[in-house]
This record gives sequence, C-alpha cells and structure tokens, in this order.
Amino acid sequence: MEGKNGNRKGRRSKGVEKAASDDYSVPVAPEDLRESCPPLGLETLKITDFQLHASTTKRYGLGAHRGRLNIQAGINENDFYDGAWCAGRNDLHQWIEVDARRLTRFTGVITQGRSSLWLSDWVTSYKVMVSNDSHSWVTVKNGSGDMIFEGNSEKEIPVLNELPVPMVARYIRINPQSWFDNGSICLRMEILGCPLPDPNNYYHRRNEMTTTDDLDFKHHNYKEMRQLMKVVNEMCPNITRIYNIGKSHQGLKLYAVEISDHPGEHEVGEPEFHYIAGAHGNEVLGRELLLLLLQFLCQEYLAQNARIVHLVEETRIHILPSLNPDGYEKACEGGSELGGWSLGRWTHDGIDINNNFPDLNTLLWEAEDRQNVPRKVPNHYIAIPEWFLSENATVAMETRAVISWMEKIPFVLGGNLQGGELVVAYPYDMVRSPWKTQEHTPTPDDHVFRWLAYSYASTHRLMTDARRRVCHTEDFQKEEGTINGASWHTVAGSLNDFSYLHTNCFELSIYVGCDKYPHESELPEEWENNRESLIVFMEQVHRGIKGMVRDLHGKGIPNAIISVEGVNHDIRTASDGDYWRLLNPGEYVVTAKAEGFTASTKTCMVGYDMGATRCDFTLSKTNLARIREIMEKFGKQPVSLPARRLKRRGRKRRQRA
Repeated sequence: MEGKNGNRKGRRSKGVEKAASDDYSVPVAPEDLRESCPPLGLETLKITDFQLHASTTKRYGLGAHRGRLNIQAGINENDFYDGAWCAGRNDLHQWIEVDARRLTRFTGVITQGRSSLWLSDWVTSYKVMVSNDSHSWVTVKNGSGDMIFEGNSEKEIPVLNELPVPMVARYIRINPQSWFDNGSICLRMEILGCPLPDPNNYYHRRNEMTTTDDLDFKHHNYKEMRQLMKVVNEMCPNITRIYNIGKSHQGLKLYAVEISDHPGEHEVGEPEFHYIAGAHGNEVLGRELLLLLLQFLCQEYLAQNARIVHLVEETRIHILPSLNPDGYEKACEGGSELGGWSLGRWTHDGIDINNNFPDLNTLLWEAEDRQNVPRKVPNHYIAIPEWFLSENATVAMETRAVISWMEKIPFVLGGNLQGGELVVAYPYDMVRSPWKTQEHTPTPDDHVFRWLAYSYASTHRLMTDARRRVCHTEDFQKEEGTINGASWHTVAGSLNDFSYLHTNCFELSIYVGCDKYPHESELPEEWENNRESLIVFMEQVHRGIKGMVRDLHGKGIPNAIISVEGVNHDIRTASDGDYWRLLNPGEYVVTAKAEGFTASTKTCMVGYDMGATRCDFTLSKTNLARIREIMEKFGKQPVSLPARRLKRRGRKRRQRA
C-alpha cells in the first residue's frame, strides 16, 4: 500500500548515516538506509507535552505543545486550544524542538500550517538541526552549506521532507527561514525517527507496549481486507459467513462478516449485534481494529476460550469493517502522515455518511410539541419520509445499503467506530432547540445509553485516564470518557439517532483514537488499548430483558409492541415473536400489546449479573378479532352494525314505493 510504508514525496540520499557527534556514531547496514522510519508520535500523543520546546510563543494556546501534526483548533481558537505552535516573533531565530529522550535515527520531517478558520499562517522553508545535549547543534547540510527545506504552500496539506542523510541524535529542532507573507511563523509537525536500542533506558521500557496476540498488524487495502476475511472464514468455517450489504458509489462491495454458532440464520431468542467502521474513509484505525477483532474471535474460539465461546454461541455478531471503501482508497493514497485531516472522509460523490440518514428527530419533536395533532407519530419505528426514498434525494448508496441492512436484521445493539478523538458519544446527536449548536439532548433511555458508553470507555486503557492529554480541544473527563452527542456538537441525520427512532437498535459512536490514521507500527498498541472494550461492549447486548410474545396457540407474534412504564420509547418483536429490551438493573413494569390482541402487563426484574432476564408474554385475541377469525373461517365477513341498519332502511323505502 502506498503512503504508509511505500513511496514518499521528498528527498532521499544513499549517503552514509551521520551522527550529531562522533561519540554517538552508529554503523548502519545499506538496507536500513532505504527504510523509512515511523513517526515519533506527536500526532498520537506518544510524545508528551514536556518533550516539546520552543524559542518563543505567541501565547499559551499556541505553545510548543500545540505543534502536533493534524491537531485541530477549537471553534473560538482561544488561549488554551489553538491550532499550532506560533512563535512570539517573526524572525530567523525562532525554533521548535523535540526531545526524543533517547538516541534516535531521524529520517524526515512533516509540516503543516496552522489549523484556523480565520487566519492563514504557515512556514514556507526551514532548516533542521540535531543535538545530543540541546546546547551544541549540528545543522543538516546540503554539500558545504546549510540545507533549506521547502515547507508548506497552504495550511492543511502535510509536506514531507526526508533528510538527505539519516542523523543520529537525541534532539531535533526546526528553524523556520521564511513564512507566508501575510501571516506569522506557525506550524504543526511530525518527526520520522527510529529509536535506537537502549536496554538501560527506563523511560522507554516503561512506555513500551507489546501484545501477545498473533494477529496481522498491518494496514489492509480493499483486496487485502477481502483476502483476510477469506482466511478467517477458512480457519473458522463453522462460525463465520461472509456476505455483502450492497455496493459503494464506485461499485466496491460492502463486505460484512457474521460470527455465530449458526451463521446465516436468526436464532430465536439470540440477540443480534453489529460493529461498523469506516463511514469516514480516512478514519482507518476502526477498520483495522475490526479486522483484528475478526481474527481474534476466530482464534480464541478455536482455542476454546470460555468467554469467547459463550459470546459466539449466545450472540449473532456482524462486523462491517469498511462502510466507505471509496473514501479509504483515496485516504490510502496519501497515507497515514500525508493524508491530512479530511482526505477520503466523504464518499466518492462527496457525501458525509455520518449525517446522511433521515432526520426523524424533528418529526418526533414536532409531533410532541403539537401534542400529536393533526397526526400521531409513534415514539419508535418512525417511518422514513417519502422524499428521502426518492431517487433524486442526496443520499449515498452506502447509506441506503445500511438502512436496508438494519431493516432486515433485528439488531439490538451496535457501535460505529470513528477516529480523531477518544470518547464514546451516545444519542441524541441532534439538539432539540432550534438555532443551538450544543445542548444536552437525552433520549428517554439516557440512563441505558450512559451505561453502554461507560462500559466501553471504562475498559479502554486511556479513555478514562485523568492524566492523559486531550486529543485536540475537548476534555471529556467530566463524564469519564463519554459524551451526549448533542452536547458536543449537533448532527442532524446521524446513524445513532436513526437507529434509535427507526429500529430497535441502540447505536453509539465510539471514537477509538486521537490519530485517525496511525502508522502501522502503532497498531499493536492500539489493539491493546481497545481489545477489552470491544469485547465488553458486545457483552452488553445481554443486559436487560428478553423473551417471547406468543398467542394462545404458542405461535410467536411479530411486531408486538413492548412498552416499559416510565420510558417513552417502545421496541417491537422480531418476525418470530422474540424481543430484547436493553435496561439497567432495576424493577420494571412491562406491557406487551399487538393489534387484535388484549394487552398483557407484568413486572420484570433486571439484576446486576450478566444475562438478560427472561420475560415472556402470552396474548389472547380480542373479542372482535375472534369473531373476525371465525367468520373468515366459514367464508363470511363480519357485518358491521351501521352497514346493516343502512340496508334495512333501503329495503323499507323500496317496500313503501
């Protein structure tokens, strides 16, 4: 795959590697010179704020700690969260440096301008210097003179410059030489470097992350993703099935993998769960995490891991790793460091899938505000508006495919993996008050959604760590790594809101990492960060109540409505009459009703132990329904009393005449 470890734009030399001082000279084999080193981790936050220093800063919010590739400014671009490092003065003596904290073979520098809606600031050229003690500096040369590297020509597209000869040192410094005429010295950056072995470096050992899982830790293009699915299917043919839910705008099939002890069929009483990733094609970490999860579930099932065996045999799991493969292919051309913040985000026809679903919130809230007059809108299973279904509507093929998929399968719980942040967002995603961009807007199931979000966040290695640095501008620690979507930023037509209002599915957005497209070398650590959370979240599908709604003959009743007293949101039974209702521990008064049947109510208790409480209902037909059934059986239709009276009157008139 190009971009990741493939060809890069920039300068490269076949010369001998240099060190900042002869005392630290390191012999390097010729093949090592051809290998590009991975990022040190400014974007992923592996490099801490304490490792970044600068000559001067314009203000705290533009300090060295903000000079990270792809960091985003806050809406107000305030003192704390601005979009770059900016020097306090515009002269040739300004610099920003990184302390790698150990000897490192530096091979390249990537720069960007300032993230800003209002200002245009970027560095157009710079020098690079290295040091072992941060006092004596060696400037990277081009022959006999200092080398001037070409910087940026605008603020968002990253530019890579590879050093003509790799340099071994502990510190690296960027010294701007020119900048945009109407702007200031501002930049965001990433450094490419290979840390040298140092068994005595306690700091490095303490921060090293390894994994014992034998998985395919690499980035997979479309063909490789399909091949990996086949390999998993061949390893675990009895519990996996590959299928597609539709096609992308460019004609790529949207492949999903089902994991179940009876793949291909809905088992009565077994809940259905899904993970989706890649709605934004450039948010690649979620895609790779789901491919790793596929391998892990297969391997652990074969190894008879009791927890995984139970999960697979009691749940029907669906995994869709790449909802927007067209966008991914575009992002993949730029690669992880050079793709920027938005390349490949949208579908091929320029649609953001994340807010491309029908806005059912407005239909519900308008009906509630006018107290169901002139027409009644249910609190669930709200119909999709006709305009949305027309061919002329601006709806992506990928969006239509997901809607069709969710209407066919009775999903109970789902998570869509996104990137660029570390937080779990739960619905509603759209604010209720007009003209507001942020407002806490809870669903009737807010207590359940909070629990679901916390189940993922609390088991993630970093999400609830109060010591961790914020990714960009938001600190989500006050809600322990979770957020109500609308209180963060309003989104009309989100998958989360659509799922809740049109289907039985409780859907959440899981932002799995600050870096949307981490380097391949980061994947093992990201897997360790998210592995337990991915499993724990799936297990939550077994919380609450479940059961069957049957008639007196024992036949399941489809589309029966399950209502919980005090919660203004119902769900419905599947085609076989089975249902699942996610609830937190407690005692609930639950009612089952269906057209033509007498409603039934009972009290159902939900405990703290994992496993949904069984709560079955048997409904008897109403008198009118029984009469209809009897009349139809004997080939006659029930006659309504008003119609019978009209016939008698007509007969009397004819007799008088």
